[in-house]
Amino acid sequence: MSLKITKPIVSVDWLQSNLGNEKLIILDCTMPKVTVKSNTVIFEDKKQIKGAIFFDIKKTFSDANALYPNTILSPQEFEKRCQNLGINIDSTIVCYDDLGIYSSPRVWWMFKLMGFKNIVVLDGGFPKWEENKYPVEKHQKKIFVKGNFRVNYQLQKIKYTKDVFSAIENDGVFIVDARSKGRFNSTEPEPRNGLKRGHIPNSISLPFSEILDKGMLKTEDDLKVIFSEINPENKELIFTCGTGITASVLALGAEILGIKKNSVYDGSWTEWASTESLPIEK
Repeated sequence: MSLKITKPIVSVDWLQSNLGNEKLIILDCTMPKVTVKSNTVIFEDKKQIKGAIFFDIKKTFSDANALYPNTILSPQEFEKRCQNLGINIDSTIVCYDDLGIYSSPRVWWMFKLMGFKNIVVLDGGFPKWEENKYPVEKHQKKIFVKGNFRVNYQLQKIKYTKDVFSAIENDGVFIVDARSKGRFNSTEPEPRNGLKRGHIPNSISLPFSEILDKGMLKTEDDLKVIFSEINPENKELIFTCGTGITASVLALGAEILGIKKNSVYDGSWTEWASTESLPIEK
C-alpha cells in the first residue's frame, strides 16, 4: 500500500509510524559540508535509520566527468542508477542526512527534476531521529532487486549558466543566493581554493541557514515572512549556492509555500566564477 504524501517534508514521528510499509524507501543522503577537508563519508561505525539505503551523491549520483562538482546526471543515467537501488515507480521515498537538513534536499530536488513526485525530506534528519530514540543500525551493504523507476524529466526545474545570465536583466526573475552573507559580500574566502569571491549581479542573499532552526525547517508562517520579504511580487526564483547543494534547501522552502516557479542553478557559483568573461559583483 502506497503512503500518501501531502507536503515535501515529514516528521520523524511520521516515519517511525510507517517504517514497516513495503513501498517505503529511506535514503541516507549524507555528504560532508564543503568546508570539511574530507569529502568522503566514513562508513566504519556509521549509524543509520533502520532499513536505510545510502544514496551516494558524490560518487554515484553526480557526473564524474563534469568540470564542476555535484553536476547532475543525465536522465538516462539517473534512471538506471535508481533502478539499481531497487527504486520503483510506486515507491515512497524519504530523504535524510546526518546534519539535520543539508544535503537531503539536494536529493529531493534531483527526484523532482526527474519527475518523481512521491518523495519527501525528513525534517530534522538523523539528529532528530536519534533524539527520539527511534531504531538505528550500523551502515550495511545491501543487495537490491532491480526496480522499475522511470524518469519524466522536468526541464523547468534546472537552470544553466546561459539561463542565469539572461535572468540578470529580467525583471520577472529573482536570483537568490543560498551561500553565507560573508561569501556573498566577498568578506569571507570561498572554501574552494582559487575560486573568485563575489556574487552574480542583481542576485539576492538568502543564506540557507536562515530558513532553518536547529537543523529543522522553520515553521510555514516563518517561511512565508522570509520569502515574502525577498519576493513580495511572487516572481520566478532561481536558487544558487556553491555547487547546487544548499540552493536545494531554498527550493524545498519555496515548494512548501507553493511557489511553483522555482529552479536550481546546477553549476552555481563554482561554475559562474570559473567561467571567463561573466560579470561578478562584490
